[in-house]
Amino acid sequence: MPSLPIGAQLYTVRELIKTDFAVTIRAIAKIGYEGVEIGRFPTAYAQRDAKKLFDDLGLKICGVHIAVDELENDLPRVVAEQQELGNKNIVLSWIAEDRRKNGEDWRAFAKTCNAIGTALKKSNMSFAFHNHSFEFQMFDGKTGMEIFLEHTDPNVVRLEPDVYWLQHGGEEPAKFLERNRDRILLMHLKDMAAGEDKKFAPVGTGVLDFKAILRKAQDVGALWGIVEQDQCYETPPLEAMKISYENLRKIAG
Repeated sequence: MPSLPIGAQLYTVRELIKTDFAVTIRAIAKIGYEGVEIGRFPTAYAQRDAKKLFDDLGLKICGVHIAVDELENDLPRVVAEQQELGNKNIVLSWIAEDRRKNGEDWRAFAKTCNAIGTALKKSNMSFAFHNHSFEFQMFDGKTGMEIFLEHTDPNVVRLEPDVYWLQHGGEEPAKFLERNRDRILLMHLKDMAAGEDKKFAPVGTGVLDFKAILRKAQDVGALWGIVEQDQCYETPPLEAMKISYENLRKIAG
């Protein structure tokens, strides 16, 4: 079974890339990361310059997170930008609270995602939804995630499971991956510190069973395991990224 390539989600270093994008990306490559997942580039750093930097460092594009309003209202521009960047994986990672108040909202959101995914597939791109924990709120006996999965086409709407948020929402990550094995496109890897606060933690320093998670991620064919830590607290972000990377390599053997 091939090993899971490890990428870095740039949200973890969002403040650093505002100050010096190139220096931060070089530091990520030096740690050993094979790819990067992007949100938005700093205004001062053009996309084509970023692509050249990634290419020079041998970093692949794991995927790009794009807001739902852009996907709904400006998809041709999004597709053109992603083609220029060389990215084939589009991820939607957030929906506003007023679009997920009940089961009917989730069915409507699923319909929206089907339309987006169908359009992206015509441009040879894959579309995935990234979870937090609000997807596991119950509506008439079903979670928002269950409703979403029931009403989306698995051929055009895939998943980028975030294992921290799965655990936070009451799911066992490896079992969720198995149940949805045909949907998994990418993975977000982050740990949860012990304690009631459930703080974010570098991979391998918390309570998640990453041995089981990595084994199952490879088994279901995830393209990338992408390290993200929403808050690093007292630990400098690049140090947290280094700890996560090194622990992942140890756990994977």
